[in-house]
Amino acid sequence: MQRRALIQAGALLTASAAAGGVQAGEKAAPAAAVVNMTGVGLPIITEGRVRNYVFIVLKLHLGAGHTVEAVRAKEAWLRDALVRAGHRTPFVLPDTWVALDTAALSASLIRSAATLVGRGAVTRVEVVSQTPRRRTGMQGV
Repeated sequence: MQRRALIQAGALLTASAAAGGVQAGEKAAPAAAVVNMTGVGLPIITEGRVRNYVFIVLKLHLGAGHTVEAVRAKEAWLRDALVRAGHRTPFVLPDTWVALDTAALSASLIRSAATLVGRGAVTRVEVVSQTPRRRTGMQGV
């Protein structure tokens, strides 16, 4: 019985010493700050008509020196700017009504974040998912 306890104690000490050595010798790099934006609905507009809506989930990667709290405080304004840009110049792909142009959407949101939150606040916009209201492609073109 004591032999089993001794073996378990030795294994526990070895594991804790190894974990402590990694923490003391090498500091972990800070994780990049990310803000998730869910449920933003953007229109697909062609020939002056709303053809479909696509609901997107975004992940905003923040730049150095910008906090998650500062960007979350402006999230409503960022959503508004994105929806306004989506109506003014739709993020439409030429061959489908069920997906958005992610490059144009990303560039627009980064420009809006620079004016609303500060230059370099959002360095990258990742489109996590796109869910169209209607799942059909182009109709009656």
